[in-house]
Amino acid sequence: MATTQEASTPAPGVIRSLIPARIDRLPWSPFHTRMVVALGVAWILDGLEITVAGAVAAQLTSKDGLGLSTTQVGLMATIYLAGEVVGALWFGSLSDKLGRKKLFIVTLAVYLVGSGLTAFTLNNGTGWIVFLYATRFIAGMGIGGEYAAINSAIDELIPARFRGRVDLMVNGTYWAGAIIGTLGTFIFLNQLEPSLGWRIAFLLGPVLGLVIIVVRRNLPESPRWQVMHGHAEAAEATIDYIEHEVEETGKQLPPVPEDKAVEIQPAEKIGYFALARVLFKEYPQRAIYGATLMITQSFLYNAIFFTYTIVLTNFYDVDEKQAPLFLLAFAAGNLAGPFVLGHLFDTVGRKKMISGTYILSGVLLAITAFLFKADVLTAVTQTIAWCLIFFFASAGASAGYLTVSEIFPQEVRAKAIAVFFAIAQCFGALGPVIYGALIGTGEDRGPLFYGYLLGAAVMIVGGLVAAFLGVNAEGRSLEDVATPLAMRRTGTRAEGARFSTY
Repeated sequence: MATTQEASTPAPGVIRSLIPARIDRLPWSPFHTRMVVALGVAWILDGLEITVAGAVAAQLTSKDGLGLSTTQVGLMATIYLAGEVVGALWFGSLSDKLGRKKLFIVTLAVYLVGSGLTAFTLNNGTGWIVFLYATRFIAGMGIGGEYAAINSAIDELIPARFRGRVDLMVNGTYWAGAIIGTLGTFIFLNQLEPSLGWRIAFLLGPVLGLVIIVVRRNLPESPRWQVMHGHAEAAEATIDYIEHEVEETGKQLPPVPEDKAVEIQPAEKIGYFALARVLFKEYPQRAIYGATLMITQSFLYNAIFFTYTIVLTNFYDVDEKQAPLFLLAFAAGNLAGPFVLGHLFDTVGRKKMISGTYILSGVLLAITAFLFKADVLTAVTQTIAWCLIFFFASAGASAGYLTVSEIFPQEVRAKAIAVFFAIAQCFGALGPVIYGALIGTGEDRGPLFYGYLLGAAVMIVGGLVAAFLGVNAEGRSLEDVATPLAMRRTGTRAEGARFSTY
């Protein structure tokens, strides 16, 4: 347990706490595993949701489905992404204000309602199309809010030496969701009546979410958030609960030296205007760095992911019904990257691994572009090439979320994740539009060749920015990586503590 004897009496209104050090000295335990499973499902749900929506598009345009036009189906995806942006910004702000636990319950519930209601859309009467779009927007809001609240909670509860690999693996499980969605829709659409199959597919996520929401209810609040907001007694009770769970496994916890204590003067609400000042006045290089990582990976992923089936059908004559199955291999490569390479982000280091994965994936994409232009690839070898490229790109992209969640102060962490996620989504939305136009009818490989070179250059730029502006956050406490605005260490007020009410 912690050493609690105070070396000095803190000033009035200041809380002296060992909680950050107590969290970071914990060994891995069943508590951490349970927490990661319960919270990490957010990315599985998003991958599942995106995949299901794409896989059932043809069914939704049929008379047995909803009889939508292709434009209306495309608008569904746009509205879902818009919901993610709004949800990330709205719930991200609430997560910093109200706490992580409240929001990772609420956001999952919002998703469950939105996606569940989508399955019950009826194409009769008036206003049904508005109902459909509203449910997609609500589902997107829930998932967008999950990104902000969950990344914050995970980073604040995971010991520093494990933070990188855990964050990467959690973010990488998006592709596990894509695999589940692909298999589920393939079975449902081929085995059930057309009017029923797509509805059951949209219920895959809510069924999984209902199971997880029960587990989440038993998770504690982030003690880092509690102490930063002046809830010292609640924070102590929470960290005692976590330490007790760890000790029940037979592991002995060493005492925490008093010199590891931090002094905190709780800040009041910090809004998006204050966040802008923090990002661009106090941390301008980190703001550029985070935005670059998020924008570059989002552009590449949206460009390839939303057009890969069109490339396979137009250039490699793959049957439209079989094309989605190629996603299984593509998703497997993306899933493997963070799991295989994740520990290196904690050992080799953030800067080297992020810059290396971005640059290497860009170089590999450029090589593949020339092979594509020379028409020496088949559908299988093209998919293998994508698997190899995104084995590295997926690890780098997951590290982008890790980066923006750990390099900014505690009080604005969820909002910072939300802002960079929103920026990435807006720029990423350009990818499918640009690449869809470059694909054309599939008769000329030239335009798409240059498009692939553009994507390669974008990733290489991201890697170079990481090499020059990256932050060596591996193994370091979150409070050391970015001093909270309200924190004092050994009696000295942290730079930036003057930001309190905006």
